Parts: sequence; structure tokens; C-alpha cells
Amino acid sequence: MDLSFGPEHETFRKEVRSFVEQSWPPRGADLELPLAEQEARFREHAVERGYLYRSIPQRYGGSEQPFDALREAIVAEEFDRGKTPWRLGGQGVGMIVPTLLEVGEEWQREKFIPPTLRGDMVWCQGYSEPGAGSDLASLRSTARLEGDEWIIDGHKIWTSDASDAQYMFGLFRTEPDASKHGGISYLLLEMDQPGIEVRPLRQLTGALDFCEVFLDGARAPADWIVGSRGQGWQVTRVNLKHERNLGGGPAMRNLFRSLLELARRQSIEGRPAIEDPVVRRRLASIDCYVRCVETTHMRQLSAVSRGEEESVALPMMMNKLFQTDLRERIFRLAYDLLDADGLRNPAAEDLATWRNHTGTNTGWVEQYLFCLSGPIAAGSSNIQRNVIGERGLGLPRDIRPPSS
Repeated sequence: MDLSFGPEHETFRKEVRSFVEQSWPPRGADLELPLAEQEARFREHAVERGYLYRSIPQRYGGSEQPFDALREAIVAEEFDRGKTPWRLGGQGVGMIVPTLLEVGEEWQREKFIPPTLRGDMVWCQGYSEPGAGSDLASLRSTARLEGDEWIIDGHKIWTSDASDAQYMFGLFRTEPDASKHGGISYLLLEMDQPGIEVRPLRQLTGALDFCEVFLDGARAPADWIVGSRGQGWQVTRVNLKHERNLGGGPAMRNLFRSLLELARRQSIEGRPAIEDPVVRRRLASIDCYVRCVETTHMRQLSAVSRGEEESVALPMMMNKLFQTDLRERIFRLAYDLLDADGLRNPAAEDLATWRNHTGTNTGWVEQYLFCLSGPIAAGSSNIQRNVIGERGLGLPRDIRPPSS
């Protein structure tokens, strides 16, 4: 089995790696610039070279390259390998941008896409509600059209980046008499306005990554609707065609390497933990799972590069479910290896930087606590199993009681 990308793409990999080595971290006069400007310059240069925002037209700030799944994977791997600041908020670049490209009006693309790609416009997603999480179609937040404005009322929760976002894209019920999945519209709105209150939610880790958002008479222009009125459910499905979650193999392998380093650093009864037979068995088991992820990653890349995207539908649905379990295995072993060190209060500087330093004790503990939310985040694991069984394997739907 040949798992290489082939001569042409490996040459491309060398070009990308050389670019990263020369461009990040900054050198010379660029070191005097604020960090945000250093990061922005790196992204600008990456777009100029055709590496970043490859599928986005130049008139919106992209590099407008032909789609090539292997090249996109190489860029992601090499940019991550070099710890470059290329990943902006997923709600903006990963969700609203492809949605506007697919179904947005031209003025919406021109207004919202360029500043989003530059990082000047931060978005949050207004989907989940206290009574509508995995069953999103049960949402109750409403928007009514009065003159040339939408008047929005409701309550959104688990809203990532809401405390920093300037804009929200969200789902709101605009046709109250329509069916459950109908009558929902996809609206855009400004966050800094009367009628919107953002309250951070403190997590088990102590961090404040998520928020709840209360909307009481918030307003949005009438034309800040994406797609047709009452067709918001169909608009949200557009993201599925663009979110090419192709396995995460390199990311899992890098995480496993960090786990190995921790096992070498920690000790059990005076010897490196990696020499303990129980630890070695757990590491071997995790390595097998990582290899499965890597193989799935390569299979999906190969299929997409041949234009056979339908053949990867089921594996792509399984990615989230499988990797949720794998991440918990990795972080659970890391937490066990830390032993009493995992109970120590972290230093203030560790708390400020733990997300970028998984190898630190604080990083491992925080990641372990955070991974416990995986089975309920982005669609619960039970919902994922239903989707895989019904849509992927063709099994009958769950038995439901008759409606009254």
C-alpha cells in the first residue's frame, strides 16, 4: 500500500514547508510589530502564494486556486507543523464564508467575506437553545418582519466566541405556523446593539469559552437574510458540502507523540512511566486507534481527490464519533500519568497559555476536563450513532410514539 502523496504533491509539500520556515516566526523588522499584525501579515503572504483560502475567489480575499484535496491537506499539515497563526475562528472562515459563497447575495459576499478572512470580523453561531440542542429543529427563538427590519427575540446557548464577536449568524423561527423543520430563517445580526445580552458560561475547567445570548427586541436589516425566508434549515445544510473533515490523522498523530513524551517524562516507582507494562499496553492500544484514524484520513483524501465524495460520506460521519472516544483515551492516560501533579493549582501564566501548550501539566489537565464534553458537543454521540445507522447503514428509524 502506497501512502505517499506522490512526487508532484511531495514537491509541493517542500515548497510549503520552505515558505513556513522562512515566514514564521517573524524576523527582522516584523518583530517590532504587534502580534496581531504579525499574524495578519503571515496570512496575507500565504494568500499571495496561493496557500490559504484556496477555494475562495480573489475578489473576496482568497487565492482562487483549483480544488485539490491533497494540496489542501498538505497546507494544513505544514502550517500546523510550523505552529503558524493560520486558523481563524471556525464560525467565520469555516461556516459563514462558505455559506455566503454558496447561497448569499453578492452584496453580502462583498460586505462580509473579506473582513472575515482578514480576521477583522469575528462571528458567533446562534443555533443551540436551552430546549433545542441536538434536536435543533425545536428552536423557539423568533424573528418577525416589521417594515425594513427583523425584530428578534429568544435565547441562544453554548455560543462560542459570543463575548468577542461583532456579528452572529443564526436560525430563527419566522413562520410560526409552519412545520417543525420549516418556517426557520437564516439571519445575520450585529451583536453590539440594545436588546442583546451576552453572559459567559463558566466551564468545568474554569474557562469562559461559551456564552448564552439573550435577545429581546434585537434588530437586523430586512435584507440580512441568507437564502429564502423560511428556508433556513436548508441553508444550514450547505455547510456540510464544505466542511471537509477528512479524518484528522496528522493531528491525532501529533497528539499521540506528545503523550509519548509525557510517558517518558513521568515516572512510576522510580522508572520512566513508558517502561511500565500497563502503560505500554494502553499506549499500544491508543496507537492502534490513531493508525485507524490515519488510514481513514488517507482513504477519504484519496476518494475526494478522485471526485468520489459520495464514497466517504459514512466515514466522514464516523469521524466525530470515533475521534471523540480516541481523544478521551489519550487525555485520560495523560491525566493518569500526571498522578498527584494533576491536582496542583496551575500558575497564572499556565492558565493563560494552556491551549497552545498541550505538553504542559496544566495543558493536559485542562484538555482532559474539556474532552469530557465531547460526547455532547456538536451533536451528541447518541445522535451521531442514529445518523450513521439510519443514513449510512440504512437501518430503520427509531420507534417513535404516535403524535397526539
